[in-house]
Amino acid sequence: MKKIDEQVIAECRERARLMRRDIISMLSEAGSGHSGGSLSAADIVACLYYGEMNIDPGRPAWEERDRFVLSKGHAAPVLYAALAQKGFFPQKYLSTLRKLGSPLQGHPDCNKLAGVEACSGSLGQGISWAVGMALAGKMDKKDYRVYALLGDGEIEEGIVWEAVMAAGHYKLDNLLAIVDNNGLQIDGRIEDIMSPEPIGDKFRAFGWEVISVDGHDHRMILEALRRGREVKARPTVIVAQTIKGKGCSFMEDRVEWHGSTPNKEEADQALAELV
Repeated sequence: MKKIDEQVIAECRERARLMRRDIISMLSEAGSGHSGGSLSAADIVACLYYGEMNIDPGRPAWEERDRFVLSKGHAAPVLYAALAQKGFFPQKYLSTLRKLGSPLQGHPDCNKLAGVEACSGSLGQGISWAVGMALAGKMDKKDYRVYALLGDGEIEEGIVWEAVMAAGHYKLDNLLAIVDNNGLQIDGRIEDIMSPEPIGDKFRAFGWEVISVDGHDHRMILEALRRGREVKARPTVIVAQTIKGKGCSFMEDRVEWHGSTPNKEEADQALAELV
C-alpha cells in the first residue's frame, strides 16, 4: 500500500479542527442539536472528505462520484461543516442550522441540500440506503464507492444487521462502513443499555473485512480507508475507537452532551480550546 502523504494527514488534521469549531458555533447559535457525536466523528469525516472520496462540489449529482451516507443522522453538524468547507454551499449557511426554512435541518435532507446523499436520522436506515447504493453501483458497473458512518448505539437496531447481512451476501466490496465507537448513547453507556459488542466479530460473521483504528489518529484512519479499497469480494467495516465530545474538555466522554448544546460561555471556552 502506498504511503500516506504527510501533507494529506496535516490537512485532514486541520480540517477536523476547523470542523469542530464550526460544530460548536452552529450548535450554540441553534440552541439545540447533538454535540457529542458530531465532535467524535470529526476526524473520520475530515479524512473521508479531504483524503479519500472522489467528489466534485461543482457537480454534486455527478454519476461517478463516491457517496457518503451519515447513518447516524443526528450528527448532521459534522456533515454540514464538511460540506461547507468543501464548497458545496456557502459557509454562512451554517448559522441557519435548525432554523425554520433552512436547508440545514436537524437531520440531513437530500432534497434540500447539495452534497447530502440520503435523508437519515431514523437509526439504521442510512446503512440500508448505503447498501442499496453500493448494490446499484455493482449492477450498473460503476466504479464509485459508498461510505456510511454509523453510531455504536445505532447498531443496536435490527435493521442494521439486515443491511449488513445483505452487503455480505452480495459481496459489496465497493461499500465501506465506519462505526463511531465512542461508547455512549443518549441514555448512557452502550454496555449498560444494549451492548453491541463484540462489534468486529458480528461484522465478520456476516462476511465483512474488519479493521480497528483509533478514530482520532488521521494516519490510521487514512491507511484503513486505503486498505478498504484493496479488499475484494466482501464489504469492509472500520471500527473506530473515539471519544464523545472530542476536542472540548468539558464535553469529553460525558453522556449529557449527546443531545445538548453549549451556551455562549461554554462555546467560548470550547473555541478557545480548538485553536
